[in-house]
Formats: sequence, structure tokens, C-alpha cells
Amino acid sequence: MQDLNIALVTIGGLTLLLSLVAGLMRNKIYVLSEPMVAVILGVVIGPFGADLLALAEWGDPFLIVEQFARLTVGLAVMAAALRLPQRYFRERVRSMAIVLLPGMIVMWLVSGLLVFFFLGVSLWTALLIGAIITPTDPVLAGTIVIGSLAERDIPASVRNLLSGEAGANDGLAYPIVFLPLLVLQHSSERAITEWLLSTVLWEIGTAVVIGAAVGAAAGWIERKSHEHDFLEETSLLSVTVAFTFAVLGGVKLLGSDGILAAFVAGLLFNRFADASDEADEQKVQETVLRLFTFPVFVFFGMAIPISEWFALGWAGITLAASVLLLRRLPMMLLFHRFIRPINDGRDALFAGWFGPIGIAALFYATVAHRILGIELVWSASTLIIASSVLVHGVTATPFTKLYGQVIDRDHPQAADDDQSSAFVEG
Repeated sequence: MQDLNIALVTIGGLTLLLSLVAGLMRNKIYVLSEPMVAVILGVVIGPFGADLLALAEWGDPFLIVEQFARLTVGLAVMAAALRLPQRYFRERVRSMAIVLLPGMIVMWLVSGLLVFFFLGVSLWTALLIGAIITPTDPVLAGTIVIGSLAERDIPASVRNLLSGEAGANDGLAYPIVFLPLLVLQHSSERAITEWLLSTVLWEIGTAVVIGAAVGAAAGWIERKSHEHDFLEETSLLSVTVAFTFAVLGGVKLLGSDGILAAFVAGLLFNRFADASDEADEQKVQETVLRLFTFPVFVFFGMAIPISEWFALGWAGITLAASVLLLRRLPMMLLFHRFIRPINDGRDALFAGWFGPIGIAALFYATVAHRILGIELVWSASTLIIASSVLVHGVTATPFTKLYGQVIDRDHPQAADDDQSSAFVEG
């Protein structure tokens, strides 16, 4: 019971403090981002600090982090889906297809080759670590695209692109992660067969179909309930949060990808639900997400393998720096001419830099550790995650302000297209 009270006072106090000074931190004290402060608190109260709390006393630390990360990412992808304009993916089909198909593959291969080069592990182990750190994190991305600073300095088209990509590629990273994971578990021939039939056709296919069907049905019911005054305000505000948990749990029981299903369900719910209720639902979703975000970053701080990081030496530091510079930025510069919301090189540089690695990668790292038990996968992945939390947190506000200053505000923005939904890509 004492451990619970320590957790309540530390994590609750942190959430209270950061919530009260969120605007001050983003605009004035931007060298410390909220996730960074949460990670630091985890280190301070964890085994490497004052040793006030230890996840091992509550159960399997990896299982605790995995499940808390799964819930947080599920809430984050649902929030990202609700944040997007209706029919966004339908009207941006080419741009999103490029970012989510060749774009993700390039990020995966570049990251994997960097791991292979700097750590000298087997190719499939390197590709597994590369896959874990491929997805753009919706939690950290949300801290960049939400708020008055973002609304002032980042065009809506770029904010929507980052939200849409971060929401979708968390679930789509699932087959990329499981391909090398299955190869490391089984023979290559058996792994490829299981990956195609089980992972791609069943788990991904089922997630998309169920997520779309449940999301559309829930949105339609919500709209009809609103029209007939069946909804009370208090019940309305709990709809999307309960919806997220139900989809995550239900689809997982079927052995499918609950994170991808949650995002698809959010898109379809967004499409069919009553627009006047949606703004309130989005605010509640963001609020609940915030309550989950701080604890999971604190848990991350408590679980980071500092001694294993030191064992990686300069190779680990160089790997982390190389991943942050080369994983995403070259991909965005390469494909930006085909991505409609990206108007020029400045947009590409901004969108290419802000593809943070966070809770989604943490989730996949714990899954890989649970299945394979390879400590290097955990230590390398968490080092890169911590580096992204630090570097993207420090650069978020100054780079956003700089971007807002240099962007040509007289040039017609893709934001207008996103807001009016008048443009459909060919």
C-alpha cells in the first residue's frame, strides 16, 4: 500500500504541476518537455535513483510497461483519428499511401542497417530493432501538433499529416516488427508463411475490418442518439474513451492488432458521429490520454537499462544520433514532392525532423523482449527512445517558432484544403 501511495503522490503531483504550467513550459522553459520531466522523475524515484519504487515489486516490469504502453498508444491513436478532418484519408490517399508504404519501409531499412553497422548484430536482429523504432509516436507527436503555439506556427495541413501518419503507422508497424521476430523464432520458410497468413491476412486484415465496422456503427448510433436526445452530456463525454478500451480489448481477444483497429475505428467514428459532439469528445480523449502519458513515461524512466546503455559505449551514442538524423529526414526529402501537404523543402525539413520515437516503440520493444528475451534489443531500442524524447523535446518549441517565422504565409497553404475538404488527390 505504501508503494501505491508513493506512486499516487509522485505521478499525481507531477501531472498536476505540469498541467498547471504547460503553457509556460512550451513557450518559455522549452528545454524541458513534459515527457522528459516524467522520464527524469522515473529515474529519480526508481532503482537508479532514490529507490522509492520498483516495478519488479508490482510484478513483471516488462509486462507492466507493455500493457500500460498499449493502453496509452490506443488512446493516442484514437485521439489522432478524432483530431483529423472528416474523410481525411480518403482525400489524402496518395500522400498517406506514400508515407505509410514506401516511407515506412525506407525508415525501417535505414534504421535496421544503422543498427547492423554500429552494433554488429545479425541482420534479422538489426531489422527487428529497426522495425521497433520505425513508427512515429502519436503521444510525442501530439505534444508538437497540439496547442496555441502549433496552431499559430504550423499549417493545419502539416499538423494533420503528422497526426494521420503517427496514428496509422503505429498499427502498420505490427507486421514490420513481426517479420524479423518470427524469423528469429523459426526457420525462414515457416516464418514467412506464418507472417503472411497469420500476421498480414488475419491480424492486420481483421483489425481493419473490425475497426471500420465497429467505428462506423458506433458513430452512426451516436449520431442517431444525438438526434433523438438519448444522450446525456456526462455519458457523451465518456463515449470515445470507453470505445477505445472496448476496441483494444475485444480485438486483442481475437488475436488481432488492437492498436490499428483503434485508429481505424476512430476514423470511421469521426466520419459518422455528430460533428457538434465530436469536439467535446476529442477534448475528453486528449485529457484522458494526458493522464496515461505521464505515468507511462515515469515507468519508462524506472525501467531504463542504464548499465546496458553504458555497455553499448560510443557505438550506442553514435547509433542513436544517426537514427535521429537519417531514419526519417532523408525519406521525407526524397518523397516530399509526392506528398500534397508538403509544399517545399522547408515543410519537408520540419515534417522530416518531427517524427519522434516514443511509447509506440516502447510497446513493441517490450513485446519483442517478452517473446525473444534478447537484452540487446531492449537496451538499444530504449536508448534510441530516450534520445528521441530528449532531442525532440528540446527542439520542439524553438524549431516550431523558427518554422513559423520563415514559412511564406502569403503562399496558399494546404491547410485550407484540409479544412474545407474541397481537394481530393488524384
